[in-house]
Amino acid sequence: MNTYKAPLRDMRFALFDVIQAEALYARLGIEAAQRDVLDAALEEAARFNETVLAPLNTVGDREGCQFDKASGAVKTPSGFKEAYQQFVEGGWAGITARAELGGMDLPESFGVLMKEMIDAANLAWGNYPLLSHGATEALKHHGEPWQQEVFLKAIVEGRWTGTMCLTEPHCGSDLGLLKTRAEPLADGKYAITGTKIFITGGEHDLAENIVHLVLARLPDAPAGTKGISLFIVPKVKVERDGTVGERNAVRCGSIEHKMGIHGSVTCVMNFDGAEGYLIGQPNRGLAAMFTMMNTARLAVGIQGLGLIDRAFQNALRYSRERLQMRALSGAKEPSKPADPIIVHPDVRRMLLTSKALAEGGRLLAYHAATLVDVLERSQDEGERKAADELLGYLTPIVKACLTEWSVECTYNSLQCFGGHGYVAEWGMEQLARDARITTIYEGTTQIQALDLLGRKVMQLQGAGLKQFLGMVQRFCEQQIENAALAEFVAPLAALAKEYADLTLAIGKKAAANPEEIGAASVDYLFYSGYLALAYWWAKAVATAEAGDYPAEFKAMKRETARFYFQRLLPRTRLHKAGIEAGAASLMGLDAALFDS
Repeated sequence: MNTYKAPLRDMRFALFDVIQAEALYARLGIEAAQRDVLDAALEEAARFNETVLAPLNTVGDREGCQFDKASGAVKTPSGFKEAYQQFVEGGWAGITARAELGGMDLPESFGVLMKEMIDAANLAWGNYPLLSHGATEALKHHGEPWQQEVFLKAIVEGRWTGTMCLTEPHCGSDLGLLKTRAEPLADGKYAITGTKIFITGGEHDLAENIVHLVLARLPDAPAGTKGISLFIVPKVKVERDGTVGERNAVRCGSIEHKMGIHGSVTCVMNFDGAEGYLIGQPNRGLAAMFTMMNTARLAVGIQGLGLIDRAFQNALRYSRERLQMRALSGAKEPSKPADPIIVHPDVRRMLLTSKALAEGGRLLAYHAATLVDVLERSQDEGERKAADELLGYLTPIVKACLTEWSVECTYNSLQCFGGHGYVAEWGMEQLARDARITTIYEGTTQIQALDLLGRKVMQLQGAGLKQFLGMVQRFCEQQIENAALAEFVAPLAALAKEYADLTLAIGKKAAANPEEIGAASVDYLFYSGYLALAYWWAKAVATAEAGDYPAEFKAMKRETARFYFQRLLPRTRLHKAGIEAGAASLMGLDAALFDS
């Protein structure tokens, strides 16, 4: 009963019309990114996701992954392996990889559209290629030429997949505590020994080999995060010339039994002297791993976006069909025994919340992805530096806000179904369960908030923040005389000024008490997200009004933006109050008194 239809019209409007990606692609010299090619790829991607992946979403949830303790093997749910084969045959595994590596050489920001479809169609299945993309980024930026030739090409082709092996049972997010060891061998390889937990795709039956990227310590490594190195450890041994050998000494010890994403396997991985190769410089592994993590954080934000949209689509269809009670202002469909529930104001509130956050969040995420294109392909060093700064600022906002909003919106969409939403047959409770993990993995919301306020704003003196505020200011100045946008431009300009003032105030308080950063960080993160969406909604209305679009489309954009500004943007009042309350009320109670 739970279906998915790729929102191609709004995807095209966001990427090509509002963000104007075609002009960017031409300026960056991305020859493969011709509009006819991109449109054809979108149509085929939609077909694959709607007809192949989406029907497997319920299958994956009900079957889960099967673990054979004796062999350490994992069997994915029915249809997952065949879907992965179709994915590989279609060339989707290398959609954004360079042509010399066997990829399609399409922009990262275009690949995000495919990723949104995958995550909406089947989030659990999508975790397998997600980690491969992260491994591709790490190898592309930090791998030696032979490592790229041997490992990277196979991952781009889809014959092999990749993982990120970071944390350990005692670590959590504090990677400075990790204990996995790497002992140098005589042939230039390393013997990796240790246990890693929460490893997505650590073992499965989709591909011929799995390339684990593992954080470990060399014998002479300094303590803490400064003593971490990164290693390639394949499931099946691979020599420097690409020769594949016997099974390596790495094994899945168990798989987790989770609240959601049952079709995505999460493994405990045991390395017992497994052979591997060093990536990059010794003791610089965390920097290389952050290349993967930052890519993955944007990708998880896209997961939140996909879940919002799928849940909204199903709730909207149900709300149009479900008859219950009459509208308070009188019967809207008197020929029927009751009106459809979409006539009721609070059902509309729930639906419009999802619609506003999905379409605004789409612009936010797609724009961040275009910065990756600039960073990867621009020949202008200054432009790359600026893109890096703005991307660094936006990444925690995209990751945390879109995932937190996915929890809210899948809840709202389930609520539209009433009791039917709580039973498995309608598929809504699965979306709500699946959404919950997105706020946790690849750095919790709290970690993203500390990264945004503590590092990107305070430590780096707000380089990316200043760029963002500059974007807002330029837009407001351009539209100041546009009466049709007055209801959006005036409050946007006022909030941008307030945001800048709040940032300065936090900095002053933190100078006297560092706890103020932690106390303000989550509220600051959400204020940032709501302000960013206000900018993009105002820009979407401006684009729609100035373009040759049907009157119904223009009205839809304007009314949704009006809802956002009047109903969701005022949440900044709550977050402002939280920021200004400071650390005192959080830190005043002695830890020993919490249970008294």
